[in-house]
Amino acid sequence: MTSSEAVQGGRRVRNMRDKQARIFEAAAALFAERGFAGVTTQQISDRADVAAGTLFRYASSKGELLLMVYNAELQKALEEGEREARAERDPVRAVLAMTRPIVAAAERQVENTVAYQRELLFGAPTEQYRAEGLALVARLETMIAERLTSAVTASTAARETLFARALLAGRSVFAVLHLILARPSTGAHADRDGLDDLRDQIAQIVAGFFASIE
Repeated sequence: MTSSEAVQGGRRVRNMRDKQARIFEAAAALFAERGFAGVTTQQISDRADVAAGTLFRYASSKGELLLMVYNAELQKALEEGEREARAERDPVRAVLAMTRPIVAAAERQVENTVAYQRELLFGAPTEQYRAEGLALVARLETMIAERLTSAVTASTAARETLFARALLAGRSVFAVLHLILARPSTGAHADRDGLDDLRDQIAQIVAGFFASIE
């Protein structure tokens, strides 16, 4: 590769990153201002100052744009929850600390959170940002499993089986969390506090995990 080709290649990469950043910022701002249902891809491309065809090179649909934006929100919530969990000695309180920032973020943008949960579950399997979102969910489940496993004294040989059971508990916690985040669209248990329900169900799941290894 010549030096001229290298310069051109570097310029293309910078241009692509710049367009992606503009699209992200435009989508995030518009979803926050108008909600998922009130935004069109044309509005996002106009604010990002890119052609509609260009926009779809970076995200295949409005749903994937939402995934792109809210994956970043989930990433921040996971990092916050991980930090808060380190200060908790009790496993139930530690797992609740991991999930509490996700609930708080959801309460700030209820409509968008419901749409994000829907895209995570039912979006096209080939979408890049759906895969990234599901990887973040797997990270939460693994964080929970690692914390539960660390609370048990076991031989090295037994830890693989122990972790597998703890990972099932982590998946159960996410299932509960998903249903609580989706409540605004389902109307289920509208008279109950979501965080209280989450705390009680985490306590049951954690108790079930420890009972299963006795």
